[in-house]
Amino acid sequence: MTQGFETLAIHAGQEPDPHTGAVVPPIYAVSTYKQDGVGGLRSGYEYSRSANPTRTALEEAVSAVEGGARGLAFASGLAAEDAVLRTVCRPGDHVVIPNDAYGGTYRLFSRVHESWGLHHDPVPLGDLDAVVSAMTPKTRIVWVETPTNPLLGVADIAALAELAHENGALLVVDNTFASPYLQQPLALGADIVVHSTTKYVGGHSDVIGGALVTAAPELGERLAYNQNAMGAVAGPFDAWLTLRGLKTLAVRMERHCDNAERVVDLLLAHPRVTSVLYPGLPEHPGHEIAAKQMRRFGGMVSFRVAGGEAEAVEVCARTGLFTLGESLGGVESLIEHPGRMTHASASGSPLEVPADLIRLSVGIESIDDLLADLSRALG
Repeated sequence: MTQGFETLAIHAGQEPDPHTGAVVPPIYAVSTYKQDGVGGLRSGYEYSRSANPTRTALEEAVSAVEGGARGLAFASGLAAEDAVLRTVCRPGDHVVIPNDAYGGTYRLFSRVHESWGLHHDPVPLGDLDAVVSAMTPKTRIVWVETPTNPLLGVADIAALAELAHENGALLVVDNTFASPYLQQPLALGADIVVHSTTKYVGGHSDVIGGALVTAAPELGERLAYNQNAMGAVAGPFDAWLTLRGLKTLAVRMERHCDNAERVVDLLLAHPRVTSVLYPGLPEHPGHEIAAKQMRRFGGMVSFRVAGGEAEAVEVCARTGLFTLGESLGGVESLIEHPGRMTHASASGSPLEVPADLIRLSVGIESIDDLLADLSRALG
């Protein structure tokens, strides 16, 4: 029987504990397991780097809500990304990346994997001709963020999947900004979905984590082998916190979206705001695609202000309810200056972000309080 998203988020991989009847998976704070004879594993567990029951519950749940064949939980989103690159690519290979990718992802490509011999080209993924032109016989991955961080660009997942597959490459989609509730990349043809579960999946700014979900079991097995061999796994308590957050993802995302839409209305009407970046706006260049492949348009909003970098920094400093901080996707609202904070590593590169840009992670507080705080900060 097909189950809805909310049901899967609460129950997939989370059967009541057979020994105690506990309705929430226990935190298995254990490193090793008693074996029933040499080579005889009890319930499939031998060592918690290889597998842990709490982590297994999270991996099954994340795979279920993304509609995948295999889910894997990592110590961080970047650890998950690294596992993809080291599994799929070899020195001399090539990857197409967004020209406005997350700064940490760009750093991983440009300062870690480039020295390993993995080449990359930043491309505007909304321009399919540009993507084709950037691909080479050595291209193994087309790497997608949609919406992107922090410019909220939108890419057509289905079109890029077709293009990647025609050229012998995989499509990897970072689904962190949308979350599994708002967008299902595997159903649109993606091969791998990446998450920083630190963000919306965890949802409470209290845990660092990452996840991968694959469409094909065989690729999932290859990634699982490297997950164990490389060792950057989610610990049991981190897995438990993330699993707890996943249970309420659907209701939280609805409130994030509601509040973000009201914030966008305020920003559009403010004379000191020069531009608002949000996929829900009809004038957004990716609006039609976002409307086709997303349930709603998300809780992330970026905007630019008159007065340049100095004014953008001042606005960030003047908020009270919007907390100045990096990260995103928690129940509390955050504000940041990407050029000096999350995307400082892209300074001077083709991925450098505008100096007058401000990024909001709109939380689930009372919307009237959020609007009043932004109005004061903008003057």
